[in-house]
Amino acid sequence: MSTVLVWLRNDLRLHDQPVLQAACQLGAQHLLPVVCLPDVQATTRWGFARIGPHRRAWLANTLQNLLQRFQDLRSKLCILNQPAAIALPVLARTVGATTLVCEDIAAPEEQAEVAALRAAGLQVHTVWHSSLLHPAQLPWPVAQLPAVFTPFRQAIERAGLQPAAPLPVPAALPPLPPELPTASPDTPAQALAALAGLPPAADARSAFPYLQGHLQGGESAALTHLRQYLERGLPHSYKRTRNGLMGLNYSSKWSPWLATGALSPRQAMAQLRQFEATHGARDGSYWLWFELLWRDYFRFLHLQQGAALYRARGLGPAQATPHNDQHFAAWCAGQTGQPLVDAAIRELAATGYLSNRLRQVAASYLIHDLGCDWRAGAAWFEAQLLDYDVYSNQGNWLYIAGRGTDPRGGRRFDPVKQAATYDPDGAYQRLWGTA
Repeated sequence: MSTVLVWLRNDLRLHDQPVLQAACQLGAQHLLPVVCLPDVQATTRWGFARIGPHRRAWLANTLQNLLQRFQDLRSKLCILNQPAAIALPVLARTVGATTLVCEDIAAPEEQAEVAALRAAGLQVHTVWHSSLLHPAQLPWPVAQLPAVFTPFRQAIERAGLQPAAPLPVPAALPPLPPELPTASPDTPAQALAALAGLPPAADARSAFPYLQGHLQGGESAALTHLRQYLERGLPHSYKRTRNGLMGLNYSSKWSPWLATGALSPRQAMAQLRQFEATHGARDGSYWLWFELLWRDYFRFLHLQQGAALYRARGLGPAQATPHNDQHFAAWCAGQTGQPLVDAAIRELAATGYLSNRLRQVAASYLIHDLGCDWRAGAAWFEAQLLDYDVYSNQGNWLYIAGRGTDPRGGRRFDPVKQAATYDPDGAYQRLWGTA
């Protein structure tokens, strides 16, 4: 085995990087890290671009940082602007590789990519590592995952389970293959510029102003943000402020980096435990663990249920899925006439970010008040959110729709009551009251 390809997917970092570790342990003489860019021309069945401008800009920034990180290790990140099933077999033949190592992603399209690579003759080793806890740590086989989150969490905590310690950044990597192509249609800079497209306009109202200051995509900014969040003592106030709607500090804002894998959940948790050891554990810091367990739960649910989570009926009984094109278009445009919902969708479109509270309210309104297909809303969030995560997005939309793991059979949030509770003076609605 002379050369191994390392295909980075949603794990765009060097710290706590089990895929890199697994590839190095295969004993290859040469290692070639590679990324395949998404098709920015792809559209959804609902007629809009599958990846919107904020996601494109965030991912391009993330990859630019990863390029530099590999250069610092005297290696190189190969960026391919074609689908993995097409580009990776060609690259493998060029560099004389037959083996590829990548992250295991338990969603249908991502599983199909791996199947296509195996069908093309590559030996593909997949490594599961996007969750805080590893499936092998769980008190039961994944097939017996509890159907509701609370028993899952309680069992984890009763067993005293903790994540493995994060891996350090490798001190060095095996050299690049000598057969590495020296010419390509696009340089990395050109490929990333094409991915980014026209940069979105910065908006000073944003709760996550990633187009300004230090909040940039990539591992370097992720680790800086994590350190600063802890240094300011913000975990202690997290539970009290997490339902906020405006500003940077009401929530951890880890999700944009977790979504691309620029931040490992185990790294975040390890540093949070260090914070608690020094400053004490409180409800706020516990609640960060609680939210990361929710993130894990949706991952394990994908391992258990797979493609069933992508059916119109989800995990529920077969039933009609209503949809109203006009209502959906009004919702996407922030023109439903419901002030809180419209303000939320305008913030999402302008910034690529939205508070967790308002994600729930907007999703509920689309499904339960406007009578639209939950899958259309899930696709809209996939396009718009710079912190889009396939597991959490699907799991949360199913939950709100009552087609997932909600023991109440779905959640309807009264937007008027939500506004009175979380925006009592109307400041948020005024802030985003106009496009």
